[in-house]
Amino acid sequence: MKPIDDKPAPIQGWLGNLAARGARVEGHRVVHFGELDAELRAAQAGTVLCDLSHLGLIAASGPDTVAFLQGQVSSDVRQLKDNRAQLSSYNTPKGRMLASLLLYQCLKTIFLQLAWELVEPIRKRLEMFVLRSKVQLADASDAFVRLGVAGAEAEALLAASLGASPSVAFDVAQIDLVTVIRLPGDRFEIVAPLEPAKGLWSKLSAGARPAGAQVWDWLEIRAGIPTITSATQDQFVPQMANLELIGGVSFQKGCYPGQEIVARTQYLGRLKRRMYLAHAGEDTAPAPGDELYSADLDGQASGMVVNAAPAPEGGFDLLAVIQTSSATSQPIHLGSLAGPTLELRPLPYPLQPSF
Repeated sequence: MKPIDDKPAPIQGWLGNLAARGARVEGHRVVHFGELDAELRAAQAGTVLCDLSHLGLIAASGPDTVAFLQGQVSSDVRQLKDNRAQLSSYNTPKGRMLASLLLYQCLKTIFLQLAWELVEPIRKRLEMFVLRSKVQLADASDAFVRLGVAGAEAEALLAASLGASPSVAFDVAQIDLVTVIRLPGDRFEIVAPLEPAKGLWSKLSAGARPAGAQVWDWLEIRAGIPTITSATQDQFVPQMANLELIGGVSFQKGCYPGQEIVARTQYLGRLKRRMYLAHAGEDTAPAPGDELYSADLDGQASGMVVNAAPAPEGGFDLLAVIQTSSATSQPIHLGSLAGPTLELRPLPYPLQPSF
C-alpha cells in the first residue's frame, strides 16, 4: 500500500458501484445485497465478501508517531510491525473506552481503524495532545476501500486472487498496493486503493457471496470482538469488554489515558462485569446501549448491549457487558425485567478472571 497523501482524493463512486451491483446503501453502510437472510446463511456455512465502509480510518504519520500513540492507546504500539496488526482502545482518563481500535502499519504510517462515526471526534481529540510532537493525523476513510472476506474458502480464495494470504490471526501481508490482515474466525480484511479494489471485488465475488455490513457485524460478534460506537462510549473499562483477553491491552507499557484505572482493575480488584455472547429470540432488534436487567439487582440495570446483529437462525446475536454475579445466577432480560430473556452462549475464548 502506498503512503497516504496529506490531502487524499476521496474515493468517488465506490458505494455507487456497489449499489449498481445490488447493494442497498445507507450513508457509509452497505446494509445488504437484497437478501439478508441468505447472506447470513452464507456467512454461517459458506464464504462471504463484505464492504467495510462502515469502518473508518485515522492515518498517523511522522517521525514521532510510535512514541505519540504509545502514550495514547492501551496496546504496546512498539510491537506493531508491517507484518503484525493489533487490537487496542482509546480511553478517558477514568479508563473508560472512547473507541475500540484495530491498528496496523504500512510504510511508516500507522492506521487506526474504528467505527466510522467516531473517526472525526477521535481524530480531533488525539490532535489536542500532539503539541510539539512531529505527528500528522488525517481521516483516511475515503482514501482506501476496506473489504472483508470470511468463511471456509476465504484463505484459498485470497491466495488465488492475490497470490498469498496471512496464516495466523493478526498477521499482515503487504502485496503490491494491497494490505491483507488475518482476523480471528476464518476472516480477512483487505485494504486497497480504489482501482485495485475494483478488480479484487470482481475476482473475490466469483467465489464468495456479496453481503452487507450486518453480516460482518454478526461475524465480529461471534468472534467476541467488540466495536465501541457513540452509543457505548465512556461505558466500559477495556477488561469489561474482554479486551485484555484478545490482545488489546498491554500491562508492560508506560502511561496512557486511563492506564492507572486499567492496571488497578487488573491487579487490585475483582472485575465485576464481563462481556458475554448472547442470543435474543424476539423480533425487536437489540441496539448498542440498550440496558439489561436481572432480578437480583432490585431494578438497577445489570448490563448493557455492546453490539447486536441478526442471526442466521432468526432472532439476534449480541455482545453484552453483564454483571458476572447476575450472568452466572439469574435470567438476563432485555430492556426490563418483563423483557425478552437472553440465552447466553460460549465465546470462542475463555472468560478468565481479571485480578
